[in-house]
Amino acid sequence: MAYYRQVGQVPPKRHTQHRTPEGGLYYEELMGEEGFSSGSSLLYHRHLPAAIVDSARWELPDLGTEANHPLKPRHLKPHELFPGEEWKRHDVVTGRRLVLGNGDVRISYAAAGEASPLYRNAIGDECVYVEAGEGVVETVFGALPFRAGDYVILPRATTHRWVPHGLVRAYVIEASSHITPARRYLSKFGQLLEHSPFCERDLHGPAEPLQAEGEDVEVLVKHRGSRGVVGTRFVYPRHPFDVVGWDGCLYPYTFNIEDFEPITGRVHQPPPAHQVFEGENFVICNFVPRKVDYHPLAISVPYYHSNVDSDEVMFYCGGDYEARKGSGIGQGSISLHPGGHSHGPQPGAYERSIGAGFFDELAVMVDTFRPLELGEGGLAAEDPGYAWTWAARGPA
Repeated sequence: MAYYRQVGQVPPKRHTQHRTPEGGLYYEELMGEEGFSSGSSLLYHRHLPAAIVDSARWELPDLGTEANHPLKPRHLKPHELFPGEEWKRHDVVTGRRLVLGNGDVRISYAAAGEASPLYRNAIGDECVYVEAGEGVVETVFGALPFRAGDYVILPRATTHRWVPHGLVRAYVIEASSHITPARRYLSKFGQLLEHSPFCERDLHGPAEPLQAEGEDVEVLVKHRGSRGVVGTRFVYPRHPFDVVGWDGCLYPYTFNIEDFEPITGRVHQPPPAHQVFEGENFVICNFVPRKVDYHPLAISVPYYHSNVDSDEVMFYCGGDYEARKGSGIGQGSISLHPGGHSHGPQPGAYERSIGAGFFDELAVMVDTFRPLELGEGGLAAEDPGYAWTWAARGPA
């Protein structure tokens, strides 16, 4: 995060006594990035934050992946992973289905109606795009209400749980690094600059501390092991939501896609104009309803392009995506256009776009700079005919 916030009770000076009304001490915890050298916050607990009474294995769901080989573009239908009312028995944490992944980022999908267990990702930050629904993410920093169109940014090691109000559909981007606003939008001190398509007013953090009581409280922790991602169940003697106040520049927040102000031009703008966040070896962009190119000879849909350095993943979550008409892609679809494959508009879209003044489309894009592999959810939800839709026929 780029800017300072204070919530609840904190002492006038850091690392000094902060006493309870009864005269005891609150326990100060530093949550910081990059070995005390980057963003951090100080949290003040009623109980010892390090105290645990049990530690056991948490068996994670299938996180294995298969290479996209032989190479081809893919169309995935994640809504099919949760047919009927199956969502009612799932939560946003344990109900995730891995769609795509590599060593830098994992993309999952969840449809959920149950409250999740308490959870902490100790591998990297999470960016969860809420496709549909609303609810609250309860965190050690306080409560974060969310609604459709929100990005929910959860810093590494933030203890939290998802509490949906009815059906929630979530597109989950898990990093092995931190996720920040695009660096080119930030001043050298971290402020969002005037040319940024959003600003600090659009970012919404917790407004007050969240207190909870309980004993022997279980928290699921996803963390690094010698052979990849592993899970542990910690049991805390007292509920970890015991923070009376915190301050700093590291905390969870929401940003709604409706608050992204698109950058447009006389001719087609390249994908970096639509960037919103970035992590190590990947970026996140969004394509929102907008006026399009106003040069008299403009072709408004994207030109054909080869992904020389990246794999491109699009999640289609609103409107009517002009360039993909005729491909079978619809609401909730995910496309993968891998490096080494030239792609672009479907047949007919190039001509139809001439003279268009506005595109009513909504999509979240992840570009990775190492190849993505298919998870079990991606393999289970694939449309096998998509690769051949530009040619209108499949293999001989």
